[in-house]
Amino acid sequence: MPDKVSTLLLFGATGDLARRMLLPSLYGLDSDGLLPDDLRIIGTARTELDDDAFRGRAREALETYLPAGFAQTDVVERFLKRLSYVALDATQPASFAKLTQTIGDINRGVAIFLSTAPSLFSPTIAGLEAAGLTSARVRMALEKPLGSDLISSREINDSVAAAFPEERTFRIDHYLGKETVQNLLALRFANLMFEPLWNSSHIDHVQISVAETVGLEGRGDYYDGAGALRDMVQNHMLQLLALVAMEPPTNFDATGVRDEKVKILRSLRPIKAEDIDTHCVTGQFTRGAIDGETVPGYIEELGRDSTTETFVAVKAHVDNWRWAGVPFYLRTGKRMPKRHTEIFIQFKSVPYSIFAARGARTQPNKLIIGLQPEETIRLLVMAKTPGLDRDGIRLREVPLDLGLANAFADRRRRIAYERLLLDLIEGDPTLFVRRDEVEAQWAWIDGIRAAWSAAGVAPKSYAAGTWGPSAAIALTERDGVSWHE
Repeated sequence: MPDKVSTLLLFGATGDLARRMLLPSLYGLDSDGLLPDDLRIIGTARTELDDDAFRGRAREALETYLPAGFAQTDVVERFLKRLSYVALDATQPASFAKLTQTIGDINRGVAIFLSTAPSLFSPTIAGLEAAGLTSARVRMALEKPLGSDLISSREINDSVAAAFPEERTFRIDHYLGKETVQNLLALRFANLMFEPLWNSSHIDHVQISVAETVGLEGRGDYYDGAGALRDMVQNHMLQLLALVAMEPPTNFDATGVRDEKVKILRSLRPIKAEDIDTHCVTGQFTRGAIDGETVPGYIEELGRDSTTETFVAVKAHVDNWRWAGVPFYLRTGKRMPKRHTEIFIQFKSVPYSIFAARGARTQPNKLIIGLQPEETIRLLVMAKTPGLDRDGIRLREVPLDLGLANAFADRRRRIAYERLLLDLIEGDPTLFVRRDEVEAQWAWIDGIRAAWSAAGVAPKSYAAGTWGPSAAIALTERDGVSWHE
């Protein structure tokens, strides 16, 4: 298979993901000269459009979602010429014939980006196979959700694998395209000072938080069937945990990185019904205020009764030599006070303070890796407060900040999908998720959901604009830990 393909086929091309992320990302790549000169981008969806109408929608998406001043008229026109459109109903096998005609010669390479409802995965794959669009020159990228549990995930993966072997299947987790996530690997494996300390002898605990201020945003039917655990923890947060905890890979390539990640995911200690009270908290937001504005509760926003969790906090353990005894606290929720995603690593205290007799108090070092809204790396260290010290030595925690936007001010801040789409076009699977990773994630999540069912867990209420149920505070404080906020 050639490294680069000549055709990119976007399923769901009229949807929100395409408008907000995919088309602006592809424009960004085109503006930097990173797309192959001959690359064609074919959009497809059920909506009846011709090429000009699709290009008009794409132009509107670029005007709406690109940063101010980034859209250049000549580049926009060049980009729009790459676009064409084929209306397609995936439930009608005959409709794939026109798609085949539009693509033409597939021997020059085709990459398919499939973003569709899980119920349409199998008919779509069957339609592509019947139309001759699953040959060795075609690769497939799959956008989540990839099932709702291990069984349904295997069914989807089996239907895909019947036409696309693992080496031609690219499962997307857009968090892996974020610059700071990749910098986590650089921080660990390109700096001698960190890796020797990256273990249970020196790290006290790890926190991973994904806080959202938004509610359902029109995704009520999907979200109510998923909940916070399956929507956020199963994929994004477990991938972040794996990157924090993984052993150094032999090489920075698809096999090396993904082999080490799956070892961590398989090492997650199962959470059983008897562990629920001490290891897990669920919540559902009620009416409250965010940024001074009143927002409805989940039930009001959804329009019906529901026991779906919009918040979950989990205390996880990785049972291996490196991480034995180190808790990983995971927390995510909707309608939180602020939007942020971060990895917080607290090191252990110094074993003995030579300054204690002079009145000084030390605090453990902390490493904070911010993913959004800003991409930052901050190391909190102890420093002496200036002065003559006649009343004793005073130490204070001070930050060493690396704001990536400032450190790399000469570089454009990219959308995560830019990296992933380019890797898809060029055939590099390193930042995509392998099947055994997905199934290891689902196995752990299914165990938690089974434990919830056995223990009769119901989500606790929390007001919108707060950090979740009070029980989430107790989850960490019983270990002498506070959530980093």
